[in-house]
Amino acid sequence: MSFRFWRRIRLAPWVTLNLSKSAASLSFGPRGAKYTVSPRGNRATVGLPGTGLFYTVRHGRPAARAEPDRLELGFFQRLTLPADERGFVDALRALNEGAMDQALRGFESAAASLPDAAWAAGMIHLSRDDFAPARAQLEAALRGRDRLGAVFAKYDVTPRIGLPVTPEVTAHIEPRERGTRLALVEIAQLTGDRAGALAQVERLLALDPADPVVLVSFAELALDVPDDRAGLERLLALTAGLGNDCAVHTAVLLHRGEALARLGMHTAAREIFTQALRRRAGRSPELLRAIRHARALAYEAEGRMAQARRDFEAVYAEAPDTPGVAERLGLGR
Repeated sequence: MSFRFWRRIRLAPWVTLNLSKSAASLSFGPRGAKYTVSPRGNRATVGLPGTGLFYTVRHGRPAARAEPDRLELGFFQRLTLPADERGFVDALRALNEGAMDQALRGFESAAASLPDAAWAAGMIHLSRDDFAPARAQLEAALRGRDRLGAVFAKYDVTPRIGLPVTPEVTAHIEPRERGTRLALVEIAQLTGDRAGALAQVERLLALDPADPVVLVSFAELALDVPDDRAGLERLLALTAGLGNDCAVHTAVLLHRGEALARLGMHTAAREIFTQALRRRAGRSPELLRAIRHARALAYEAEGRMAQARRDFEAVYAEAPDTPGVAERLGLGR
């Protein structure tokens, strides 16, 4: 799976502990330059602040001598490499050195023949909110999806982009079909193209109907239309039996409960919200507060006013400006 979700625990300035289902690692260094120690080997990470683009150089492998810089092309290597690949490597070096405009020009010049170059150019445009060229480049990268990541890998470069899926969930995507389509979903949503976003989500669901990030995206689209009963029912079918193993699952459960409430099944919705609240470790306060607020509304719809007030009070204690809560508690009149 191309997405990596981390629960980041700040230990000290420039030091974070990164936890995933399969491994833990320790990163240290200022933003844009980190060194990571993990059971899988050590790696230095260098990136450009503000873009989400970075590359990783792994250490700790048995070697008689240090490996040369793969982005330093020698004279004879330059003679034998195709022009587009030379341009791609030069663009990577420019990106690492902070020359963003130069890097973008280099990636765009190689984009017609190298899907990786189109992907990088699209991500740089996306980081600048240049949505039309970002979409064009990412769609070009998808046309060569079978080769995505190949040139990056040749030069030991591992780019990942932190893409916010919801206010609480960030996907770290790589040059693969899933991550590219998720970026296109983000572009479509930001430009008001619901049909385009839904088309990309449908392709993602075909790839993996259980991907929780894709389920979050589908849920947001289904809930955007108040009277879309078919969309709500499909959301419930897609999320049936979902566990609560990570923060992304918790976000999906929130949307599942909201869909049940929209369909008038307030008791079932309240039970889902209670399930979502049972696990709090690694969940943001904003996400947990949104679930508690939704549960308060479900209690209210059931006529269980004491339980509703208890949840409304908890929400108010954390965020008194939450719309409608003060009024329900009889405050500020």
